[in-house]
Amino acid sequence: MYRLPLVIAILFCSLPILGQSPHGSDLKMDCVKCHDPSGWSMDYQSLQFDHNTTEFPLEGTHAQTDCKLCHSSLVFNEAPMECISCHTDLHSQSVGNDCMRCHTSETWLVDNIPELHEENGFPLVGAHGNLSCVECHTSETNLRFDRLGNDCISCHQDDYAATQNPNHQLAGFSTDCTECHNPLGFGWDAENINHDFFPLTLGHDIQDCSRCHTTGNFSDASPECISCHQNDYAGTQNPNHQNSGFSTDCAACHSTNPGWTPAVINHDFFPLTQGHDIQDCSRCHLTANYAETSPDCVNCHRDDYDQTNDPNHLAANFPTDCAACHTTDPGWMPATFDHDGQYFPIYSGKHREAWSACVDCHTNPNNYADFSCFTCHGQAETNNDHSEVNGYEYVSAACLQCHPDGTN
Repeated sequence: MYRLPLVIAILFCSLPILGQSPHGSDLKMDCVKCHDPSGWSMDYQSLQFDHNTTEFPLEGTHAQTDCKLCHSSLVFNEAPMECISCHTDLHSQSVGNDCMRCHTSETWLVDNIPELHEENGFPLVGAHGNLSCVECHTSETNLRFDRLGNDCISCHQDDYAATQNPNHQLAGFSTDCTECHNPLGFGWDAENINHDFFPLTLGHDIQDCSRCHTTGNFSDASPECISCHQNDYAGTQNPNHQNSGFSTDCAACHSTNPGWTPAVINHDFFPLTQGHDIQDCSRCHLTANYAETSPDCVNCHRDDYDQTNDPNHLAANFPTDCAACHTTDPGWMPATFDHDGQYFPIYSGKHREAWSACVDCHTNPNNYADFSCFTCHGQAETNNDHSEVNGYEYVSAACLQCHPDGTN
């Protein structure tokens, strides 16, 4: 009689234990929202649990997956949310553990490969857009995508080393292919060469690099004109550059215009202005050696000096430095002669406005070195003024000797 109540008591104590949820203490739902009262089977069509209220909404193929595939322990809050916890990494850790970087919950197909490469700093443009993944990502499996590096040389080391025209390695070319080649192109056309250190303009716009880079090493080509144009310099005869002692820096006179013309010589040491603006160099440079030409006026103008009669420069003993009186204006005019400073004051002092023409004093127009004071100063008057002067004589040269500036 006492055993029955004991069994009943044990059963009542066991009921809470037998009725405990296997899904963990955090799940506070009524069982009937998921399970059929007739058993523990579930009807997914009538399932009332909203997985979107959790930190892992069921999207795409995840919504069709059996709960136990993810919740293997049936304690729901123990299910990990990392992709790698459910999905085998076929990429051998080469792209990380986050499947969502490349895949969606709808399918495993990857349809945003260009965008993925842009995010990683290597846009698939030009010829790179036509390649299959395994042409760059070479490994033991086609699903392993080890990082290659975004530098050109990471993939093109063999191209760089094998190129012979020109030999990139010997020439010391940069390993950054984009410095010369267009990444948007579909070949190795070198349209991007930055040659600003030596601009390839006009006559230097040469497509055949070997015309200047003759050694095969593109880094040792000299930028000095003479390194390419020695034969031009030595062979030029009009004028003969070598005999004339011209500079070997072609840019001193020439631009890069084809044919070496026009040539602009920096003639600042002897400005070629007005009457000296002569295009025919041989008019002044009478010998083949231009460096020997004298800058003295008489070097070119001896005939002009000798043949001038109004006034007669030779007879007048004028200086042969034409610049003393003349500018470079054509026709030798205007001419300025410093009579007061060099010879005798006629524009100042007592003789100012005392004469009207050169012949008043220079009575011999063929020899301006001759002069006469007696056109104005008569003998009687002069003798009277010098009556008390010892050694006086009535001679023009004596007048100048005693009165060099025209004063008493």
